[in-house]
Amino acid sequence: MDYKETAKNIIENIGGEDNVSYLYHCATRLRFNLKDSSKANTDAVKKIPGVMGAVEKGGQYQVIVGSDVGSVFREINNQYDLNTEGGSGNDSQETQEDKSFLNTLIDTLTGIFTPILPAITASGMMKAVLSLLVVFKWVDNQSLNYQIINFMADSAFYFLPFLLAVSAANKFKTNQYLALMIAGIYQHPNFVAMVQQANESGGSINLFGLPIGTVGYSSTVIPIILSILLLSYVEPIADRVSHKSVKFFTKPLISITVVGILSLVIIGPIGHYISDLISNAIVSIENIAPWLVPTIIGAIFPLLVSTGTHYGIIPIGINNRLTNGYDTFVYPANLASNISQGVAAMAVGLKTKNTEVKSLAFSSGLTAVLGITEPVLFGINLRFKTPLYAAMVGGGVGGLFMGIFGVRNFSGGSPGLLTLPSYIGEDTLRHFYLAIAGAAIAAAVTFIVTMIIYKDEEAAEEIQEVTENIDEDTTTETNAAVATASVEIVSPMNGHLRQLSDVPDEVFSQGILGQGVAIIPTDDTVYAPFNGTVTALFDSKHAIGLTSDDGVELLIHVGIDTVQMNGEGFAYAVERDQKITVGQPLLTFNIEKIKDHGYSIITPVVVTNSNDLNDILTVSSKQITVGEDIIKIIN
Repeated sequence: MDYKETAKNIIENIGGEDNVSYLYHCATRLRFNLKDSSKANTDAVKKIPGVMGAVEKGGQYQVIVGSDVGSVFREINNQYDLNTEGGSGNDSQETQEDKSFLNTLIDTLTGIFTPILPAITASGMMKAVLSLLVVFKWVDNQSLNYQIINFMADSAFYFLPFLLAVSAANKFKTNQYLALMIAGIYQHPNFVAMVQQANESGGSINLFGLPIGTVGYSSTVIPIILSILLLSYVEPIADRVSHKSVKFFTKPLISITVVGILSLVIIGPIGHYISDLISNAIVSIENIAPWLVPTIIGAIFPLLVSTGTHYGIIPIGINNRLTNGYDTFVYPANLASNISQGVAAMAVGLKTKNTEVKSLAFSSGLTAVLGITEPVLFGINLRFKTPLYAAMVGGGVGGLFMGIFGVRNFSGGSPGLLTLPSYIGEDTLRHFYLAIAGAAIAAAVTFIVTMIIYKDEEAAEEIQEVTENIDEDTTTETNAAVATASVEIVSPMNGHLRQLSDVPDEVFSQGILGQGVAIIPTDDTVYAPFNGTVTALFDSKHAIGLTSDDGVELLIHVGIDTVQMNGEGFAYAVERDQKITVGQPLLTFNIEKIKDHGYSIITPVVVTNSNDLNDILTVSSKQITVGEDIIKIIN
C-alpha cells in the first residue's frame, strides 16, 4: 500500500482538510469528526486502494483500513495539520452542532456519566446497606457509627460536581484542573455559607452589581456540565488573546474569571432551573399517569441498549434521585427489563437441546439478572428474536406494576438482583418488597411468554455450520482439503465460539476486514494462536495484530468499541516486533470493566489478509478452550 497516496485520497474524498475537526484511530479504523458529513463521498472512499470500507456510525465517519491504519494515520498527520490530539477548540463544538441532536446528546452523556458510575454505585450501595441496617435495628441512626458511614456514602453525591467536572473536561477537551476549580467555586464553604445566610434572611448576593443566584450546587448535575462546556469555549479564546510571553499566567486567569463569574451569575441558576423543571415535569406525570413512563421504558429498554441510546435516559434517573431523593421512572423500569432479559435467556436454556446455546443462555442470563445485559442481549435475545419479544413484554408488565405502586429507587446501581437494597429508604422496606414483587412479575410473564413462542429450531438454524466440518470425522472431500492445510490457527482464549456474523458491528460481521470467527471470552487473557511476530500494538491496548511465520495476518480485537476505554483494564504482555510462540500470553483485559463501560465483550479474530489466501475454513459455534483449532487455511 502507498500510505502517502491513500492518506491523500481519503482526505480529498471526505471533504478536504477543512472539513475535519478531529481524527483518531483504533485498531482498524480512522475515526473522523466531520464538520459536514454530507461532503464525504463514501462510494469514492470505498474504492481507494487500501481502504476496506467506510461507514457513518455514532456521529463519526469511520474509514476501515485494517492493520495498516497506524501507518495511514501517521501519513495523514505528516501531510495535514489536523486536530488529532484531542485538544480543546471550537472546531470540536462545531462538529457537535452539525451532528444530529440525538447522536450528539447520547455521545456527550455517555462520555460524561460512564466514567463516574463506579463512584455513584459505590455510594448508592453503601447507603442502601446502611438503610438495611437501620430498618432491622442493627445500627442506631443516631450513633457515631451511622454518622461516619453515612458521610462516607454521601461523599460521591455531595461532591458530584467534582466528579462531573473531570469527566466533562475529558469529553469537552478542556483543562481538567480548571474544571475542578469551577466545581470548587460552586461548593466553596464561604459561598455555601453566603447562600444559606441569604436564604435565611431573605437577602441577596451581588458581585459588582451582578446578582448571584442563591442556590446550592452540591449533588447537582446540569450546572457543572454547562459550566465546563462554557470553559471549553472560553479557554481557547483566552489562549488566542494571550501573548505567548505571559500566556502561562493569563490563559488560566481569563478562563477562570470569565467562566467563574458567568457560572455564578447565569449558568448555575439556569442549570438549577432546568433540573427543577425536569423534576417537576416528572412529578406532574406521576400525578397524572404514574404507570406510563415505567411501562414504556420497561418494554423498550433492550432496544435502547442495543443502539446505545439508553445513556440518554440514565442521567434523568440520577437527576431524579439527586433532586427528589428517589427515582420512580428509570431505575425501577430498568430493573424489570434486566430481569426479563435474563429470564428469557434462561427459558431458552431450558427449552433448547443444543448444549452450546444452553451454556451461553444460562451464563449470560445469570449475568443479566445481576445487572449486566449486553452478553445476553447480543448473545441470545437479539440472535433468536423471540426471547427479545418475550423480554419486552415482561419488562413492560413489570414496569407497569412498578409505576402503579410508585416504586422508589433511592441509590441507583446497575439494576438487578444485587442492587435490590437500593430500594430501601425513608426508613421503610415497602419499596424494597414492591421492587422484588415487580421483578418477580416481570420474570414470570417473560418466562411464560418465552416458553410459548420460542421454538428450538431457531437455535438449530442459527448454529448450522457455515463450512464443512473440519474435524477428522468429516467427509472425504473435506478431509482431503484439511490434509493440505498450510496453516492452523488455534483459539487465543477460552470462551464461546461464535460466527463472525454474530458480532454487533458491521465492519466485522460483514467481513469487511476479512474472514474469521468471534469468541465470547470467559477469562481475561489472550494467548498466541500460532508461531509468529507481533506486528501491531495500540495505545488503547484493546487489540493486537499478529503475523504468522507462514504469512497469515491476524487481528484479535477484544470487545466492540473498547477503544473508547483508552486502555483502562487492558495490558500488553509483549512488545511490537517480538517473536511469539503458540500459547504465549499476549494481552490481558478486565471483562467486568468492559461490561461496566457498557461494551460488548465479543472478540473478533480476523484474518486481515484473507483476499491473499485460498480457502479459509472456520469451526462452527461451540465451547472453545485455548489451543483448540478454530481456523484452517488451505493452500
